[in-house]
This record gives sequence, structure tokens and C-alpha cells, in this order.
Amino acid sequence: MLGAMQLGGLAACIVVLVPMGLAGWHLSRNKMLFFSGALFISLAIAVHLSPYFPSLPDFFPSPISSSPSSTLVVLENPESCINLLHKIQWKNRNSVNLSNLSWKWADFDENVLGCDFQKLGRNDVGDLLNGSWVVVAGDSQARLFVLSFLELVLVEEEMVGVRNDLFKRHSNYHLVVDRVGLKLDFIWAPYATNLSRLIVELRRNKSSPDVVVMGCGLWDMLHITNYTYFGDSLNMLSRAVTSLLVPVSPKSQPHFFWLSMPTLINLMLNTEEKREKMTNTMQFSYDQALRSSKLLRPGGPFVLLDIESLSGSCGVRCTEDGMHYNGVVYEVSVHIMLNVLLIQSQQKL
Repeated sequence: MLGAMQLGGLAACIVVLVPMGLAGWHLSRNKMLFFSGALFISLAIAVHLSPYFPSLPDFFPSPISSSPSSTLVVLENPESCINLLHKIQWKNRNSVNLSNLSWKWADFDENVLGCDFQKLGRNDVGDLLNGSWVVVAGDSQARLFVLSFLELVLVEEEMVGVRNDLFKRHSNYHLVVDRVGLKLDFIWAPYATNLSRLIVELRRNKSSPDVVVMGCGLWDMLHITNYTYFGDSLNMLSRAVTSLLVPVSPKSQPHFFWLSMPTLINLMLNTEEKREKMTNTMQFSYDQALRSSKLLRPGGPFVLLDIESLSGSCGVRCTEDGMHYNGVVYEVSVHIMLNVLLIQSQQKL
């Protein structure tokens, strides 16, 4: 019905206005006056018929609109993809053999699929980090992160010596992988004040790593047991990092990552002091101190590598002492970091 009315209106315009225009042009002595009158009549007819005509966009096919959860929106906002990187699911979680435990990104989530996250192989990591300097600083969790990182970079024959040297108690570790030009430094720094001093030293030496991974809290919880002090120390660290970034151009700024503490299983902790001080309530307070500090993005400089959520989802069977988890937990965090680097550098491997 509406189409017939539109066609009828268009025909009426043609029938009335075209002869009028031709007649006026040939017969009227004042063409401008006649043209003004014809224009006035045309506009009047158009106003009366406009409700029956489709709008201009109706004549052209429009692209499929994207809802807030659509793939297009996610891909247009890299920060949204970074926020989805921790959405993983465990495979073979109920297997008796932990070596069968594996993981993948949550493929049931449309947004996660749209981000096209990747598990990187050894060659991919070499390409991504070619010529880079990576600094990892912190406690035993940071050391386990380094182990998983190097297992992805090195072949098994190279890892034999690494495992022995890396786990010398309370020591630093340095490695250069010549074939990809990768330099790695692990710095033993169990307290936030240690991390702040490291940043100050980097600034004094005018050194600028490409990637910095930091994490602490376990030693603070056990030996200081003051979450307010911990939060203040994290704010001091944030200020130190900000001062490091000030003279550096945005293109050459380091990428900062924060390793959160793991989920602590109190009954499995191996000393009475740990069971007394490292309670669920105390861990919650320390976690709140971290979240309330100015350390993490979007307000702070560090992207979170959420070991707490990853270890918690892996569960009790993934730890022997309630504090240090199976290597697959740290493997996931390494891949999360690498995908953040891909997203921030707008690369595709």
C-alpha cells in the first residue's frame, strides 16, 4: 500500500510540475517570477507528500549494525580485548595426571572469539620479542613466571641448565638468547620497596627495558602483615614508574605487567606461621590494597596478570603447598602477557 502511494505522489509531481515548467519557460515573459512560483508549489507538494516517502538511507543498503557485544565493537576497542584475556577454560581438569591439564580461551564467548587470541609458539615469541630486553622482578611467583616464559623461548636441551641456575635461593638471574637477540633479567625483589628501588636505579642509569613484569605481596603478608603499608608501598612504586616514563617517548615506553599473588589455600601452607598470618581475610585485605592503589590500569601503569584468578580456577589439585602452583598456571599468564603485547603493538602473528 505504501509503495503505491509513493509512486502516485511521484507521478503527480511529474504530471503537474513538468508541463508547468515547460510552459512557463516558453510562454512567460518573467521566467524568474514563474520559476519562483513553481518552486514554491513544488515545496508545498513535497511537504505534504514527505511522510509517504522513504528517507534517503532507505535507498542504500546499510552495514549490519553491531551490538555492544559484537565482534566488530571488540576489535575496534583493544582495551576491551585486553580485559577478556583472563577468560580461559581448563581442559582435562579432572584427569588424575596433572600433565594432561591444558587450557584454552573461552570459545563459548562471542567477544573472546572476536578478539582472536593466540597461543604463540617458539618462533612466534622470537619474532615478537626480537631484540628486546625483558626484566622480571619479584618473589617466587615471578621466578615461576620466568621459568614458564623461558620454556616457551628455549628448547628442552637449553632448559636443563636454566632450571638449576634460575632457582638458586634468593638470587638474581641473567640470560641472553643470541639467536633472537633477547636479553632477560630476573631480579629477586620480594617487597614493593625493593621494586621501587629497582625503578629508581633504572632511571638513574637511563636504562629502559622493553618489557617489565613485577609482583610481590607474599613476603609482605608473612613478615610485615600490614596491608595499609602494602598499599602505600604500591602507590610509591606507581609514582616511581610514572617518573621513569616521563622522559621517555610513548613509542619507546616499556610495557609494564603486574603479577598478582596466587590464591592461598591456608590449610595446605607448610608452616604454622604461614597458616596464622596468611589467612583468607588477610589476603582479601591485601588484594583490596592492590585494587585501591594507583598501580593497575586504567589509572596506573601496570596491566594485571591475575595469578589469583588463574590459580583459583585451576583449584586445589594444582598446588602442593597452597602457594606455588602447577606450571600451567604461569604458562597461561605468559600467553596473556604476549597477547597484550600483540594488541598494544597492533601486530598479528
